[in-house]
Amino acid sequence: MPAATAPAQDAKIGGELHLPDLRIEGFRGIDALSVSRLGRVTLIGGKNSVGKTTLLDAVGVYAARGSDDVLHALLRRSEELTTSVEKETGEKAPTPNYAALFHGREPSQGSLISIGPIDKAKHLNIKVRSQWEDGRRYPDIHEIDGEPTLVTEFRGQEFEPPAAFAFSRRRRAQQMELPPPPSPIHCEFMSPNTIDNRAIARHWDGVALTDDESRAAQALNIALDGGVERVAMIGEWTDRAGRRAVAKIKGQPRPVPLRSLGDGAMRMFGVALALANSQDGFLLIDEAENGVHHSVQRSYWRMVLQAAQEYNVQVFATTHSWDCVRGFAQALADAETVKGAYFRMDRRGDCLRAVEYSDDGFKVAAKQGIEVR
Repeated sequence: MPAATAPAQDAKIGGELHLPDLRIEGFRGIDALSVSRLGRVTLIGGKNSVGKTTLLDAVGVYAARGSDDVLHALLRRSEELTTSVEKETGEKAPTPNYAALFHGREPSQGSLISIGPIDKAKHLNIKVRSQWEDGRRYPDIHEIDGEPTLVTEFRGQEFEPPAAFAFSRRRRAQQMELPPPPSPIHCEFMSPNTIDNRAIARHWDGVALTDDESRAAQALNIALDGGVERVAMIGEWTDRAGRRAVAKIKGQPRPVPLRSLGDGAMRMFGVALALANSQDGFLLIDEAENGVHHSVQRSYWRMVLQAAQEYNVQVFATTHSWDCVRGFAQALADAETVKGAYFRMDRRGDCLRAVEYSDDGFKVAAKQGIEVR
């Protein structure tokens, strides 16, 4: 998911969380889900395909205030595409299937996606407009170009829907004059895959020649037992894809490519850089345990908790690793001033729920090896 790059006008600076709790309705595979308590860092467990990544996507959509770029990227990443036909030329082209954003994939009049804190007055809503609403007639949902008319709402105010929702000039002309959307909250997303050079270069440019450079080197030393002295980016600064990270290792006369040190080193480095680049916003980490050895999970989460607190970042991370859960619980016990939370997503038939753990209950469960994944 691409970052929502503009800072939020309504961001809560000074340590308050953007989302102290969470409610999601009608979004992709989530019909309804409530979580009563989130932390500065929240770890989410659950079986494969239960909806953990969908929850991260929902937070990203909320942060982006329904940005078309984010919705478009989400659908392309999951290959939710349909074929559109240009009326004048007859050419076919793949386009995002926006109906797939709605639970059940078949939106109708009144269908609603709702994401935000449990207080629904603060939600982001994306809805299929009813034919009759506010005392006036709107086009039937299949009346124009066979596509639904959608509208986006935030905190009770409708604003101009994403460009992709206005599929034709005729539709845009028939829509109400609406204000522009509110500014997004900055949000970074880390996929389960190894971070690529373009993302590393973008994040590095955000911390270059600042004290945050040293935090990235410290993160590497968690994985490499203190062997890293310095890190740098080499290559043409105008070509992010062509630049690469190198590290000066103790006892080595020349720098070595950071990627040659393994996936764990790249993951640690990438997370540290992403935290520094997510100040006052969100960081979403899918499958947080990837590349991180069980013996350093505790130190890894200490770094995440400390950096999240210092940068005022709210972190959501998913896992299905017991070592990751235990390391997170141990780090929480070490960092008593940082609020963390853990819950497991559990599906019983059509019912999806969040099994939440208190701080003490979670730490005891992790210490005694009680299954919480």
